[in-house]
This record gives sequence, C-alpha cells and structure tokens, in this order.
Amino acid sequence: MPCSPDYDLVMDSPLGRLALRCSDRGLMALDYVTGEVPLRDPRNPLSSRAATQLRHYFNDPAFIFDLPLDLGGTPFQQRIWSALCRIPSGEVLSYGGLARRQGSGPRAVGGACRANPLPVIVPCHRVIAADGSLCGYGGETRGAGLEIKSWLLAHEGVLVPPSWRIIPMGS
Repeated sequence: MPCSPDYDLVMDSPLGRLALRCSDRGLMALDYVTGEVPLRDPRNPLSSRAATQLRHYFNDPAFIFDLPLDLGGTPFQQRIWSALCRIPSGEVLSYGGLARRQGSGPRAVGGACRANPLPVIVPCHRVIAADGSLCGYGGETRGAGLEIKSWLLAHEGVLVPPSWRIIPMGS
C-alpha cells in the first residue's frame, strides 16, 4: 500500500505507526495507520519538530507539546480541544466535568473528543466517563481505540483499574 501523499511524516511509536499531516499554519491530523503504510521521514520542519516532540512524550509522559495547530472544526470543537490541552498529564476529567467547565453537555463534549484530529497531542484520552469507565477513540468500548486510551493513561501514571484491560501495544 503506497504512502498517502498527504502524510508529512509516518513514524513508529509504542502505539503503532503514526502518520501526521501539516499545513503551512500547523499540524492538522494524526492518524493511526497500519504497518503497511511505509515509514516516511519528516517532509518539513514542522513534521520534524512533531516527531521529536512525540518521541519526548513517549519517553517522558509529563512532556508538554508546543506545536502550532491547524485543527479546523467548529468553534465549539475548538473550544473543547483547547480545554483538553489544559488537562495536565496524569490527570483525568469526566465528560460531565469538562462539560460543566465549558457550559455544555457531556454528549457534546464526547462528540468533540471523537472528532479530535490530533489524538495524543490534543489529549482527549484524559477524558473519561463519570463512573470512571473508558470509551476509546471514536467512542469505542472495546478494541484498538480503548487499548490506546488505556495505554496512554497508564503511561501518564493514571491508576488504571483491572477492568480497563490493557493489551500491550504491538502484541
């Protein structure tokens, strides 16, 4: 499978292969891609910076990303994504808690989290259900998205209950 010409970087990570797209204004998207998508060295200075910062995060979960973002989305989504970036590493908020802070409802916050084009960098994994349960990326309750979210939270030192079955990435 040829690499999409849209990708400015394709790199391996503890989460599997990550592919980034950039604009002249900032990072636009981070996709989880299969190993069939070939690795691609950074095509521009921004994708090079992003690769370096992702590696720093995977080595030090307290690392704070400092990259220009070009997320698009609605004004509401942009407001939620900005709020996600203010949740410190190792901490979680419920969808309802974030919704109250933003004057919104939990389902709307969940929708904005599902639409997040830059997972990991815009840390939607730090938002969980009020009962402490997880929904994975895209609202999954099982599968790869939930495994990724569980891995990221454990990486950041969040005490992960045994019910959040974590499957080691890459296995």
